[in-house]
Amino acid sequence: MREELDPFVAVYTQHLRAVSAYLARRVDHSAVDDLAADVFAIAWKKRDRVTPGEELPWLYRIASFVVANHRRQLASRTSILARITVQDSAPSAEDIVIADRALAEAWRALSARDREVLALGVVEGLGAGEIATALGISANAASIRLHRARARLAELLQKNSDDA
Repeated sequence: MREELDPFVAVYTQHLRAVSAYLARRVDHSAVDDLAADVFAIAWKKRDRVTPGEELPWLYRIASFVVANHRRQLASRTSILARITVQDSAPSAEDIVIADRALAEAWRALSARDREVLALGVVEGLGAGEIATALGISANAASIRLHRARARLAELLQKNSDDA
């Protein structure tokens, strides 16, 4: 057990901050610590499935599933919570970063798929191979998606500036 724990502790120590930052851009800050714990709990259970050197993209993939599950749970409770409390949440990191109106409008106009690949490639700084691992696609497909998403974002920004 100790032999398995030491490498995992190294992965945890090395990647906790990056995984938490990834989560903070996708969910309310109050949920980040719990979701990060969920990511690493799943990673521990599936630690035999990771390719050495691919830990961070693998963790991002797990995190994307954890975020999707979290959002599904929130959606199922939304109507009940709306009746019970007034929601007062802080803006997400994404809202803060995308303060510029034109960029915010262009970002919202992108598909969720384009936003995800841009977040991984531009914000997280991952390469095509790492994006591929995180999304469960080939490196070639990741490269193509990233290129097309950048082109769509540039097109939307140009359209917004022409309209202004």
